[in-house]
Amino acid sequence: MKTAYLYHIFSPYRVCPIGAHVDHQHGLVTGFAIDKGVDLWFNPTDDGHVHLESRSFDGIVDFNITTPTQVRQHHWGDYARGAKFALRKRFQMKHGIEGVLQGSLPVGGLSSSAAVLIAYVMAFARANGITLQPFEVAQIASEAEREYIGLNNGLLDQACIALGRHDGLLFLDCDTNDYRVIQSNPNLPEFEIAIFFSGLTRSLVNSDYNLRVYECKTAAWNMLAYTDQPLKTFDKTFLRDIPKATFDKTKHAMPARFARRAEHFYTEYRRVRQGVTAWETGNMKLFGKLSFDSCESSIHNYECGSPELIAIYEIMRTLPGIWGGRFSGAGFKGACVAIIDPACREEIERQMTERYLAQFPEYEKTFKCYFVKPDDGARFV
Repeated sequence: MKTAYLYHIFSPYRVCPIGAHVDHQHGLVTGFAIDKGVDLWFNPTDDGHVHLESRSFDGIVDFNITTPTQVRQHHWGDYARGAKFALRKRFQMKHGIEGVLQGSLPVGGLSSSAAVLIAYVMAFARANGITLQPFEVAQIASEAEREYIGLNNGLLDQACIALGRHDGLLFLDCDTNDYRVIQSNPNLPEFEIAIFFSGLTRSLVNSDYNLRVYECKTAAWNMLAYTDQPLKTFDKTFLRDIPKATFDKTKHAMPARFARRAEHFYTEYRRVRQGVTAWETGNMKLFGKLSFDSCESSIHNYECGSPELIAIYEIMRTLPGIWGGRFSGAGFKGACVAIIDPACREEIERQMTERYLAQFPEYEKTFKCYFVKPDDGARFV
């Protein structure tokens, strides 16, 4: 007999067209929530017990919401424990949940971990009568991922998932946390978002993601040291706090790898500013070009992207009907995303599939093309 669940949360995946790899340095980002994501059905429990099952992963999760969070177990249940960890720092909780979780796309690079965390934060809050605004949900989920899961991310993923709108582009300043949703200009052509899954899966915690964060901070330290400015502790050091003029003076003195990381940050900052203006004025051609340029800098300055993802990106640049696109997520394995003309969908899928599998036939069974649309942020259904 199936359990009847009182509550149902839909927490969408997200894509970031411009603003890659800069949220952890307090940069500017843009993003959409999309109409695929994670569903969580649940009932509150009176005794604090949490029992979770997944239709996507094996095993079950059992713990008590009232006891201190233990160390990570390197299991999908860590995300529920992380949500509990971050919420318990702020609130007393007496009620757990019993529920089932299901993801709708088996794709890396769409921030499924952030979508799951946001669903758990919302569920635990509802079970315990805690009222949270969407931005608070994003902040708590981000803290859980940094402090419990161990990924030194910024707020991009969680903000897109919590604040996204189907009819606009999210623009977020990761330094001040100011944000707005820019309504889609009537002159923008109809568009969809294509997701090209390389066939490779990945975990950011086990990738070079954290290393890139440290390299960005080291670049900032170099600039401060070369200009005889006081150094801050590493956790308080961000490229956003250092003017580009300082970078221009010092970039040739520091090791090249650190200069490239900073180059990506400063050029991406400019691209986001230009992209916001393009979106506001309905200039999809420019917006798409900036997204392609973002990926180019990700490859050459930020130095991420597997051979598979780079191949997809290079094919995307040649296909009619694709305005722009880039790696999705951190660019380590996973997927690429593109903004496309829906009228060209079938031809894009055909050509991408043929040309990618000609280079990587080993992914014939796992390479996938998906087509999605912007959607509203995480919500009770």
